[in-house]
Amino acid sequence: MNHVNICIFCGAWNGNSPVYSSAAQELARVICRRGCGIVYGGGNIGLMGVVADTALSLGGRVIGVIPEIMVEWELAHHGVTELRVVKTMHERKALMIELSHAFIALPGGLGTLDELCEVLTLNQLRFVQKPCGILNVNGYYDPFIEQLKKAEQEGFIKDSRKPTYFVESDAETLVGKIVNSIAV
Repeated sequence: MNHVNICIFCGAWNGNSPVYSSAAQELARVICRRGCGIVYGGGNIGLMGVVADTALSLGGRVIGVIPEIMVEWELAHHGVTELRVVKTMHERKALMIELSHAFIALPGGLGTLDELCEVLTLNQLRFVQKPCGILNVNGYYDPFIEQLKKAEQEGFIKDSRKPTYFVESDAETLVGKIVNSIAV
């Protein structure tokens, strides 16, 4: 799977519990063991930094994609395998999607939710057909998953256009499902 890149959407903060950083480390380890590369938001802080540092310490391939303003704010991880600097957040998401074969969301804030919703929407509309996973650490995504179910129940997401995504609390299980569903 050396040519496969898995994009990780995650927070620029570590969250209030150490369980989130531990999950980010484990996810990076599992992806590296599978021989896959990581695409992520290019940051050196929060869960983004944890993911990148863990993968790099294992000899993993890490591609960061970051807007130039964040480089100016000194938030870029300059130790990654490849750092792509773009002008806007829109360009960042588009390039991350282009470079990736699949997506996994760790806990995060509005940016993480934005990225996750964008790939779910693009899959629903069939603009991309790449597997998407949610690592539901400590039940973090339970309300989000309930909202998706509510949207379906209320007729805003139709069965024929329902995006496919995997939800797991275990990184090994989630990455296994993602890798097995990648059409390369």
